[in-house]
Amino acid sequence: MLDLVKIREYGNVEFLAKQLVEGFITGLHKSPFHGFSVEFAEHRLYNTGESTRYIDWKVFGKTDRLYVKRYEEETNLRCHLLIDTSSSMYYPEKSNGKMTFSIMAAGALAYTLQKQRDAVSLTTFSEGIEIQTPIKSTPSHIHKIFLDLESLLQKPKPNKRTSVVETLHEIAEKIHKRSLVVIFSDMFDDIANTERLFSAMQHLRHNLHEVLLFHVTDKNTEEEFNFDERPYEFIDLETGEKVKVQPSQVKSHYQAAIKEFYHDLRLKCGQYKIDFVEADISQGFDQILSAFLVKRGKMK
Repeated sequence: MLDLVKIREYGNVEFLAKQLVEGFITGLHKSPFHGFSVEFAEHRLYNTGESTRYIDWKVFGKTDRLYVKRYEEETNLRCHLLIDTSSSMYYPEKSNGKMTFSIMAAGALAYTLQKQRDAVSLTTFSEGIEIQTPIKSTPSHIHKIFLDLESLLQKPKPNKRTSVVETLHEIAEKIHKRSLVVIFSDMFDDIANTERLFSAMQHLRHNLHEVLLFHVTDKNTEEEFNFDERPYEFIDLETGEKVKVQPSQVKSHYQAAIKEFYHDLRLKCGQYKIDFVEADISQGFDQILSAFLVKRGKMK
């Protein structure tokens, strides 16, 4: 697993994203799911009734499954990558953890989409939309997305609030062709009023888009609230508000509130047929690539 602190020191999102994806593919080759990685790289499963002309018999010999070679004109997916850049995403501060993780994960997906000749767009947002690229599949376009991600990695900005709700409504109105919308966010936007948040996600589904939500968290502290028992000054990264407490004074109340929010989020995503993936930044990037490939496979 890549160290999030070292990613910030090293930089070069494009190179690191390629390393992540290639390492993931190698791992799939060595696993019982080796046929899946072949499908990912340059093939798709054969559909009963279609011509056998393009079946790859060498792959059949290795996997005992029928795959058809894919060609450049088979670009059939449009994918919009959305990254929440509000201040809470720069936690934990030492590594700017959630943001660094989301940038690298989005970079890995952009590289994956390029390999599959799919069209991709990048949107970043906090209080409003900040970056929004066209949706294309050309190498020069993907390289520009990597440059945008690189810039994002190097420029943390304090005290930016989240406006997930407004952004999702705006995106839903702007995307005119059926697409896959992939969101990287901690979803900390008015957690006491979750109905607004769910209505925005429902807007995307109503417009017939597929939605994959990566709920980016530092589970150890943000959900489990595991802090040493000593005085702390907790600072709201979006408002600058400060609270001095001992962790034990607020732990049970905090855990109850945050777990209720997470439960509601999972439940509503299930009701709206939105794919919800808990993305714990301590667990590496295979969880992201696996969930994405499963989703993409269902959309073929």
